[in-house]
Amino acid sequence: MEINQATFLGSFTKTEEPVENAPIEFAFIGRSNVGKSSLINMLCRTKGLAHTSSTPGKTQCINKFLVNGKWIITDLPGYGFAKISKTLRARMEVMVQNYILRTPQMVLLFVLLDCRHPLQQIDLEFLLKLGSWQIPFALVLTKADKLSATALQKQVDLFKESLSPYWEPLPPLFTVSSKTASGRKELLEYIFLIIFAPSNLRDNGSSAFI
Repeated sequence: MEINQATFLGSFTKTEEPVENAPIEFAFIGRSNVGKSSLINMLCRTKGLAHTSSTPGKTQCINKFLVNGKWIITDLPGYGFAKISKTLRARMEVMVQNYILRTPQMVLLFVLLDCRHPLQQIDLEFLLKLGSWQIPFALVLTKADKLSATALQKQVDLFKESLSPYWEPLPPLFTVSSKTASGRKELLEYIFLIIFAPSNLRDNGSSAFI
């Protein structure tokens, strides 16, 4: 399967009321400037679909994109450090939490992590929240082009080691590069697997922890 069309649906600041037969959604989140918008553009092969910026905290709304006229990619604001006020940061945290907990059509949350760095405490705390909320998620290590194959594999092993005390089995983990499009095929295959066989989340998506 392939993405043939992707269009911007709109930006939202609050969770929408549940709609019967609403398209399923795959949401993307991560620390500020981890590369969410770049990854979405790469997946959809549409330059400028999701706006990118070198300024942390640029995405301050819930941005949605309709893919192939059937399902939705959701770009959530980043968490953690951003050059925004404490008031706005708190409001964005509530907005994101409400989306995660009150959007039944969101079937999987992709949590993006920079492959160049070890698992940060803020990331672990967020993942533990998802586990306590029973939210299915998968991990995506971004910027894979910045490391050699050997260094990248070492980082993957370190991430798995850091997560193993909390999850059994471990969450699905992908490595991607928005620059070279490496990992695109694997990520899309996983998405389409869930679209056409949602029950696979019970085996492949991670929500519970030890």
